[in-house]
Amino acid sequence: MILPIVAFGDPVLKKKAVDIKKDYPGLAALIANMFDTMKNAKGVGLAAPQVGVSIRLFIIDASPYIDDTDEEEKDEEGLKTFRKVFINAQIVEEEGDLWKFNEGCLSIPTIREDVERKPDLRIRYLDENFVKHEESYNGVRARIIQHEYDHIDGILFTDRINPLRKRLLKRKLTDISKGIVDVKYKMKFPIKNKS
Repeated sequence: MILPIVAFGDPVLKKKAVDIKKDYPGLAALIANMFDTMKNAKGVGLAAPQVGVSIRLFIIDASPYIDDTDEEEKDEEGLKTFRKVFINAQIVEEEGDLWKFNEGCLSIPTIREDVERKPDLRIRYLDENFVKHEESYNGVRARIIQHEYDHIDGILFTDRINPLRKRLLKRKLTDISKGIVDVKYKMKFPIKNKS
C-alpha cells in the first residue's frame, strides 16, 4: 500500500525516533508499504518518520539512482543491488574529508542542495529479521545511509546547509508545508492552505 509522505514542517520530522523490538505491531506490513511508497515516489531511501511513524527504521533501494550515474560509477558503487532495511541503526564511526554532494528529499520536494558529509561510515543495525549487522560503506551508499539516518534523529538535509542558503529557501519551504508544490506522489501537509 502506498502511504502519504509527510511534508516539511510536520513535527514528526524533527523528533528523535525510538528503538523498536521484534514484536513491533505490523512491522512487516510497514516495511512492505514503505518500499511501495518509496518506489512510487521514485526515491532511493525512506525513513519511518517520513510516513508519520517515529521509530528507528529506514529502508534503501538505490537501484533508481543508477539512471543518474555513468556505467563505471554504477559498478563501482554497487548501487543496483543496494537494497536494505535498517532497524535501530547506530552509526559507529564516520571518517574522511568532508565532500559536497547534491541531495534532495521526498519530504522536501523540488529542493536540492549541496550537503557536506564524510565519505566513509561504519554502522550497526538490525535487518528485517532482527539479525545484527556491523558494516562499512563509502561514497554514494554511505551518503544515502547518512541522509536516512538523519531522519531517525530528527535532522533534515536543510539543517545541514549554509544558514544564508536556508534563509533564501524559507519561502519555498513554507510553501511546501502548505502543499503549494507540484508533486507526483501522495503527501500529507502539516499546514492547511487557506488561499
